[in-house]
Amino acid sequence: MKVASNLMVEIPTLRYDEYVTKARSVLREDVFRELYVVDEKNRLMGYLDISDVLRVMDTKSNVTIKGFIREAAQVAPSTPLAEVGLAIMNARTNSAAVVNEDGTYQGGVLFSELFPVLISRRNIPGRVDDAMSREPVTCAPDDPIHRIYSLIVASGFTAFPVVQKKETIGIVSRRDLLRAGNFRISVKNQADTTVERVMTTPVISVTPDDSLATASRLMVDHDISILPVIDERKRLVGVIDRHDALAGRTP
Repeated sequence: MKVASNLMVEIPTLRYDEYVTKARSVLREDVFRELYVVDEKNRLMGYLDISDVLRVMDTKSNVTIKGFIREAAQVAPSTPLAEVGLAIMNARTNSAAVVNEDGTYQGGVLFSELFPVLISRRNIPGRVDDAMSREPVTCAPDDPIHRIYSLIVASGFTAFPVVQKKETIGIVSRRDLLRAGNFRISVKNQADTTVERVMTTPVISVTPDDSLATASRLMVDHDISILPVIDERKRLVGVIDRHDALAGRTP
């Protein structure tokens, strides 16, 4: 039986007294959406989320990360993978920290790496319509990115479908914004940089009648965390992410 240590990877850590600007730099350059925060003895204190990093716009800010620490999902090296998945699901995070008995940080298990293992072990029943999030928040291609910044900070959502004339033409995510080199200046100065310049295309989508197993497989095959749900009229009717697919629910 595989356990947490089998999927453990090195996720960057920061000291609680380091600056938010350093966290933003690491998150922009790396694949991670979360960083772990440790004390002087490398004991886990919590984690830092990309959305929190986006709240600090000053490139020369002396704000430390101490005030942004969230409670992390944490497991032992010997925790079975199913229980690791449950810890991540309960915390609604994208990873779980692996710690020893004394709380010393060892590494992390990424939900993106765990998700394929979990869906391969179980038959996920139900349709997308049973589990999708309805009435998704959307944006338009000509929206300024400072509006998307406001949506991320207010909602905590990871990504937004980009809709034009009722057709979904792209996805814009937190990482898209961080990778935009002029993002902070555009937001701070209310500049005219638009969503169209930073969004991801083409769109991988599902219908409400597709199975949760199909949606899960698309997320794995395309290495994405969220899918727009499109009806027979090509209208956006919802979104579904990895957490939704695994949790499921009856109509």
